[in-house]
Amino acid sequence: MCQLLGMNCATKACRLFVDNHSALESPIANLIRNYPIKSRNVIAHIRKATQGKTNLENSHPFARELWGRQWIFAHNGDLLNFNPELTGRFQSVGDTDSELAFCYVLDQLALRFGNEHPSLEDIFNYLQQICPKVAEHGTFNFFLSNGQALFSYATTKLHWLIREYPFQHAKLIDLDVDIDFSTVTTPEDRVAVITTEPLTDNELWQAYQPGEMILFKDGKIELQAMTKVERLEREKHDPSLVRKTRADVY
Repeated sequence: MCQLLGMNCATKACRLFVDNHSALESPIANLIRNYPIKSRNVIAHIRKATQGKTNLENSHPFARELWGRQWIFAHNGDLLNFNPELTGRFQSVGDTDSELAFCYVLDQLALRFGNEHPSLEDIFNYLQQICPKVAEHGTFNFFLSNGQALFSYATTKLHWLIREYPFQHAKLIDLDVDIDFSTVTTPEDRVAVITTEPLTDNELWQAYQPGEMILFKDGKIELQAMTKVERLEREKHDPSLVRKTRADVY
């Protein structure tokens, strides 16, 4: 399955690292593990290819420029018969549904707001109209960031928590590792962590509802809303309509 990890704490440029090797064998993953990178917004993605070849062009996260800022996007899901009409400003380099969805979202934002950079609230409100249209085509869990904040959306699985003072120990679920965050933080620190599956078994993770959108800024929830996805409503009333793909196997 694809796995998403996002973090938003308390920057215009971005550093993007992608690799088409498996996470276990990736030299890029080793580099990041051993390199002291610091950032206020982090988006990480481990891909399970459901559409498109396993190559560098199809590796998440994807990046594009809009309103003088770098936008970063990563998607977990599988979109069926998704062939939107684009203006040409944003075009896919690879052949994934994920990158196409990213181009479509930015295209719609550019059409709606023109050359003037809108507020985060205006972007959030308009994404509530765009995202359900994409979600009609299948699983659409994603992170989107312009360096100022982290937009997130889920139709199946995402979880979040906020770590802040007084920081506690955290015990990883899949490794015998216990982390004392109080030794590496200050009372002013705060971080929102968003993942496909909970990472720890001694913290209270909150699950997204299907169609929920959350904007994180400065390590806390800035905006939160529910969207209506007609496909999800139909599937709720008739479970035989549910389309399961490899992206939905966790």
